[in-house]
Amino acid sequence: MELIVAHDRAGLEKARSSGRVALVPTMGALHEGHRSLMRVARTLADQVVVSIFVNPLQFGPAEDFSRYPRTFDSDLDICAAEGVDVVFAPSADDMYRPDRQVSLSAGRMGAMVEGAVRPGHFDGVLTVVMKLFNLVGPQVAVFGQKDAQQLALIRRMVADLDLPVEVVGAPTVREPDGLALSSRNRYLTPDDRQRALALSRALHAGAARLSPAAVRAAAEGELAASGLVADYVVLVDPATFAEIPDDFRGEAVLAVAAKVGTTRLIDNVLIAF
Repeated sequence: MELIVAHDRAGLEKARSSGRVALVPTMGALHEGHRSLMRVARTLADQVVVSIFVNPLQFGPAEDFSRYPRTFDSDLDICAAEGVDVVFAPSADDMYRPDRQVSLSAGRMGAMVEGAVRPGHFDGVLTVVMKLFNLVGPQVAVFGQKDAQQLALIRRMVADLDLPVEVVGAPTVREPDGLALSSRNRYLTPDDRQRALALSRALHAGAARLSPAAVRAAAEGELAASGLVADYVVLVDPATFAEIPDDFRGEAVLAVAAKVGTTRLIDNVLIAF
């Protein structure tokens, strides 16, 4: 079946299926990590819809909205190769009314960890995801574990607002040397690309330890040894993103963020205690 590209709400409405729909929200600049989400979605539904929309609400004033990579033609080739049924690629004017007043609040969890570094970021994320849920009408939506706090907040939004959408988290996809795939990796110079490996090394060093305190210390030490200055190195509950105590038992997220050259990268790994 030929890929349908809908650039507005009317085109999306015409393309919508009466069967089970899976949504994969993206900002484009697609890579193998996005392909993995599409493949998961394909197993879960009759119709797969991929949204491609660089959401202005989730970028702060000093962030990279204007230079965020936009590779629409190659994105469509990837979607077609993965058997996606519909690409929804609206304009900002079509997504947001010029007199828009109402947005979602990510609450206390949205102001923690990544949200503390990027105030308002998760408000923008939840607002656009809610709009996509309303417009596409999926029964299931697939997100990457790489954005672990985003995944947790979307699950919380679905629970708190009683949304009829199953949220599926898919594993992080990495390069052979451990670097997590990201659309922003294309900003890295060759030297930066090598320095960026410190993030995955820090996660690996932390995951090899047996106690929360040792996990944090090992990850922080690896980043410090690399010369990178971390925005944070945290060990948190994957559902609430609250820092875990040293006597914690269960699964936790070790999350790191640092700027490499001019590019800010995030990464995380799940650890069981």
